[in-house]
Amino acid sequence: MVQNNSMRLDHVSYVTSHDQLADTVQRLGSRLGTTFVDGGIHPRFGTRNFTAPLLDGKYIEVVCPLDHPATEQTPWGKAVSKKAQEGGGWLTWVFSTEDIAPIEEKFGRKAVDGHRTRPDGTDLKWKQIGVKEITDSRELPFFIQWLTEDHPSKDGSAVAKIEKIVIADNDHLADSWFKDQILGGISGVEIEFINVDEHDDRQGIVSLTFSVKNQTIALE
Repeated sequence: MVQNNSMRLDHVSYVTSHDQLADTVQRLGSRLGTTFVDGGIHPRFGTRNFTAPLLDGKYIEVVCPLDHPATEQTPWGKAVSKKAQEGGGWLTWVFSTEDIAPIEEKFGRKAVDGHRTRPDGTDLKWKQIGVKEITDSRELPFFIQWLTEDHPSKDGSAVAKIEKIVIADNDHLADSWFKDQILGGISGVEIEFINVDEHDDRQGIVSLTFSVKNQTIALE
């Protein structure tokens, strides 16, 4: 049994193509009333991102694939590239924990080291696991343990808060080892499940609803 030590919803990932990156960041930023900052390149995964802080210590990332060998050689690079080729949109949600070892034990493999260097030269480091599974089961989140304290939710001024996540999944996360921990770690965020036949027979995140200065904004 995995200890619910501090698993919490950490961030959500939205994919776009490299060509559309600037436009997507501008569009989502204007909807959320929040400025995205350049998060830099993930050299190990062949991707790059921009991030925007959200309330409650969360953040949103817009991520795109790069023309880079690692893009098609790593699970994260491949997942981002595939989603971009499909036209982009919500890819996944990510939970953080203070101790990833019990999660590694369940998966039967070690977490992968990740890092990205911001334009100012500071380096963010973390471990991640579960990315292989989201390629085929996009309703599932993956899991990270931050190794640096400089969390992306501190980059900028947050005004938006996640209120609801709509997910197409007939099984309601029943096929996850961590269903109870996931639903226990969403801290006030409503999860609405819909049948996959309502979402072009595709599993995964359909939309997120945010509250922004007393307004409700839905992003598909």
